[in-house]
Amino acid sequence: MITWAQNLNAVCKTFKLLMKLKAVEFSALMLAALVMGVFWGTWFTLTRSIHHFSPGEFIHIGKTIIANVAVPMSVIMPVTLLLQLIAALLVRKVNRTSFQLYNAAFVLMIVTLIITVAVEVPIDNKIKSWTEATIPANWESLRHTWDQFHTFRTLTSIASVGFFAWGMIKRIR
Repeated sequence: MITWAQNLNAVCKTFKLLMKLKAVEFSALMLAALVMGVFWGTWFTLTRSIHHFSPGEFIHIGKTIIANVAVPMSVIMPVTLLLQLIAALLVRKVNRTSFQLYNAAFVLMIVTLIITVAVEVPIDNKIKSWTEATIPANWESLRHTWDQFHTFRTLTSIASVGFFAWGMIKRIR
């Protein structure tokens, strides 16, 4: 027979789990939005006109952006992934649909990270060493590759935020 104390204990455990879940969800969503914002902002303000920049402008702007975002993003992206994973683990027994949506968000953010580390950062590292005198002959091709993959990672980060937010909405309803 279940006693009132056991019922109270179960309610308290459920309440604690939901409070942890809410805190993790909020933090994961905010950090994912920051990641998305960095990529969206760069795409919206830079990438759409990047082909009009002279080599000197491209190098200067590239070096400035790289210097501004490299360190913060090297912290924000992994913490975002960790919090998305924790949220998925916490919600798996609470709401199956949210669990699946959080997993989709996590996978999309992993894709975003892979694009960043495998394609964008190596190109950024080349740009950091360029000057107008040493810019390689294929710089426009590298810029085009960076542009295409940046657009794709912007879309994957937007989708990640969207799926995560959708999962939160599904759990709350």
